[in-house]
Amino acid sequence: DTNLPAEAETELRSFIAKRLTKGALFEGMGNVASVGLSISEYKVGCYYCCFQHENLLETATLESDISAPEYVVCFLGGSEKEDTFRLELDKYIQSLKINLDLEQKTLETYVNPYLRSWFENAICPIQRVVQLFQEKLAFLLHAALSYTPVEVKNADERTEKDISRFLAAASLQGLVQEGTMTSLCIAMTEEQHKSMIIDCSGPQPQLHNAGSNRFCEDWMHAFVNGAEGGNPFLFRQILENFKLKAIQDINNLKRFIRQAEMNHYALFKCYMFLKNCGSGDILLKIVKVEHAEMPEARSVVTVLEEFMRE
Repeated sequence: DTNLPAEAETELRSFIAKRLTKGALFEGMGNVASVGLSISEYKVGCYYCCFQHENLLETATLESDISAPEYVVCFLGGSEKEDTFRLELDKYIQSLKINLDLEQKTLETYVNPYLRSWFENAICPIQRVVQLFQEKLAFLLHAALSYTPVEVKNADERTEKDISRFLAAASLQGLVQEGTMTSLCIAMTEEQHKSMIIDCSGPQPQLHNAGSNRFCEDWMHAFVNGAEGGNPFLFRQILENFKLKAIQDINNLKRFIRQAEMNHYALFKCYMFLKNCGSGDILLKIVKVEHAEMPEARSVVTVLEEFMRE
């Protein structure tokens, strides 16, 4: 199913065929490349992903002489910027793979509309959340960084999915140690009164038990200022920069804590860093969880907590 002119479709098929013969496609893992097509004087960005049909794969395993059919899905955009959304697009294909049924009626009622709405569903959620929350986005960024549980009430299905995708994209999942993340999630879930509630019954979301800090407020302005251009790839880039800065701050704090184990002046440097970085509340929680098993570092963190409370 394609909306490409016949000539461009042939060029795209030829490009994919070359990739297949080189063995450059891994099942379920998408790639992004530039493709020259006659529809454009510039090269266009192409996300392509190979997958096998789930249900037929099981049949093929049972009857080894049958090989499960394989498919390649391609999404074309203006440039290679789709690369910033590769994980989202991989998940999008995974969902198609699970729900794919080869009967004609399913192709028409589910598969074709699903493929056609890839940009709207996989690329635009971050942009829609920014436009919906505006200045309140700072609270959402804070919840994502601090692993605060979030409950969404009275929202339509798309808005609920958008918020969930935004939180997943803004969290440091995969960037901090797995054990740290699990411990943080447990700690935040135990503080049940800290669950943030988003009520979408009105035109503007109402937030309860929401937290924020200067760091998240500064980054919220970057998002809101970028909203005028309305470019979903720009929002994704801002989000990646936001996470990168948070990781840099965590690493700086860890370095200061290591120095502070031997040096009182470094302890003061730690305190000043926490006070000035704008995100001291969250950073302290993260390092507290990470250093729980290290007595010297733990005592430094305890002193810092007392200082910050005062």
